[in-house]
Amino acid sequence: MKNSITSHRLSNGLLVQLKEIHTAPLISQWVWYRVGSRNEVKGKTGLSHWVEHMQFKGTPAYPAGVLDKAISRYGGVWNAMTYLDWTAYFETMPADHIQLALELEASRMRDSLFDEKEVESERTVIISEREGNENIPIFRLDESVQRAAFDVHAYGNEVIGEKKDLLSIKRDDLLLHYKKYYSPANAVLCLAGDFNSIEMMDKVEKVYGRLIGDEAGQPIIQPEGFIQGERRVEVKGPGETVFVRLSYRAPEADHPDYFAFTILDSLLGGPSPLNLFGGGGISNKTSRLYQALVEKELAVGANGSLQPTIDPYLYDITVTVHPNRNAEDVLTVLDDEIKKIQDTFVQTDEIARAAKQARAQFVYGSENITNQAFWMGYSEMFSHYDWFEEYVDRLRGITPEEVNRVARTWLQPDHRVIGIYIPENGRQEA
Repeated sequence: MKNSITSHRLSNGLLVQLKEIHTAPLISQWVWYRVGSRNEVKGKTGLSHWVEHMQFKGTPAYPAGVLDKAISRYGGVWNAMTYLDWTAYFETMPADHIQLALELEASRMRDSLFDEKEVESERTVIISEREGNENIPIFRLDESVQRAAFDVHAYGNEVIGEKKDLLSIKRDDLLLHYKKYYSPANAVLCLAGDFNSIEMMDKVEKVYGRLIGDEAGQPIIQPEGFIQGERRVEVKGPGETVFVRLSYRAPEADHPDYFAFTILDSLLGGPSPLNLFGGGGISNKTSRLYQALVEKELAVGANGSLQPTIDPYLYDITVTVHPNRNAEDVLTVLDDEIKKIQDTFVQTDEIARAAKQARAQFVYGSENITNQAFWMGYSEMFSHYDWFEEYVDRLRGITPEEVNRVARTWLQPDHRVIGIYIPENGRQEA
């Protein structure tokens, strides 16, 4: 996975990462900001996501409505996303039109308009998005479990924000958030594709080097330790399906246990897709939970989720309960399977298979030009690019003893949240 990149920090603090890939006449540009729901406080949740929306409402140089047409005219694609630790924007363009993307993101970095009417219009859009999510069982379960899993850390808040906050946030709140965090010194610019690095760095210097902005001080956040005591939440809502969620504290991306936990995740539920932007899927039919739950018709689906983050977050196991079974049957089997890994060393060949699947999932999520540019910045949000380059090698070195120890350390029943989603139509009781 080792590929040389050119890395340079401009005088204004902007970190620039370049990777030449000459397989197609395309270039993908990503701009990453070190701001997400982690940077928010109670009463102002959802600010980062809302600011992301406002970035599509224009700048003096690129008024609203011009942006989308300009990208589409040259056959490009663009989008943005907000998560716990970061907000990111990207354009993938024909190589000979990348100048437009450079100028566009440089303009949005410091000059985005926050027109009062657009703010109010977007309030309606985001509240509607939130209300739509509330009709989705897994969103309801996610939110309730997330709240229960954190006592003080901002990871306990959904990225989209609380509805009461979305109703009360003002235009000045958004503008202040933008001015504080959208600064060259708080950003990482990544370009991958068909270019000459020396020439591209010169272009970047001319476009982004003229921007000024103070370094955004990151909040001092005390990471939360293990969940204290088993916590249980039951959520009722629309639908016909019962879901079960087990959530344990998970190590941050730079923790020594993270890579052994990755193998543990692959063993239990199949490998988690780390690339939130996409990348091929690997079947989880060889995983222990699939065999114990789906093949035995206690569930119609079972998977784990482990994401790299700055602070300790969550390891989630989600099970879609079979129509003819109940949540307690599923919980009994889940506990049995976890205890087996805690009490008995996993066979070397099973470790090798799990590592192979995790590596394949990782590679599938890193193969095209857009994903290559994604990883250059994504890894910088919670660690460094070396984390990405060393990922495959570090998985190869995991032993059965390490997996056993990590399972005993992190997956204790008195350090978790049990979440059960119960459909209101009464298909079954949990």
